[in-house]
Amino acid sequence: MTKATARHLLVETEEQCNELKAQIEGGADFAELAKQHSKCPSGQQGGDLGEFGPGMMVPEFDKVVFSAPLKAVQGPVQTQFGYHLLEVTSRTE
Repeated sequence: MTKATARHLLVETEEQCNELKAQIEGGADFAELAKQHSKCPSGQQGGDLGEFGPGMMVPEFDKVVFSAPLKAVQGPVQTQFGYHLLEVTSRTE
């Protein structure tokens, strides 16, 4: 079964999500921004979600995590929780 590891950052607005993505693209550290801004408890671990398989996260996550290139920040991705930046850190078949 396919497995992936990823990290994410969750905020309330698309605007804030885009601002943080721009900071990351400008060289800011994803984990530090997650610790400072993420509304998810995983923010305290730099946004690390650990390893998971298809169907273990919301469908919007699965779509990105199991198709996006590794080590590239994706988003904003909107879910019922808010707006996310996602980075797939590994994926195995």
